[in-house]
Amino acid sequence: MTFVERIRVRYNECDMQNVVFNANYFMYADDAVAQWMRHAVNHMNGASPDTLVSWADIGFDFMLKTTTATWHKGATYGDTIEARCEATRWGNTSFDVTVAMTVDGAPIFDCTITYVSVTPGTHTPAPVPNSLKEALSN
Repeated sequence: MTFVERIRVRYNECDMQNVVFNANYFMYADDAVAQWMRHAVNHMNGASPDTLVSWADIGFDFMLKTTTATWHKGATYGDTIEARCEATRWGNTSFDVTVAMTVDGAPIFDCTITYVSVTPGTHTPAPVPNSLKEALSN
């Protein structure tokens, strides 16, 4: 499943040149992935898209392992960023998510994030639930 989160750039997220601070793109990506996961888990459980869920409810949690990023062009104050999330690799206990950000269709930032699935409340790697793989892949 490809998911798109729309993010309006706020004034305090920009530098004196009116361009988004580099670190904020990672914050946008993190938020987009969290919303995508929430949406998928809600869909799996038949809950409203606006319901706040705990991944622990399906026996899942995840932690960032690595990320790589490419900046194409800076977003500026008032822009609406579309952050498109897609699962691009499944391992046994890890998976990759690619987040591609655009403004008016033009690429501004891409990143690939490797996450490790863990047992909730621990740092112990655990298999990604098949139900979540299916929900995120459709």
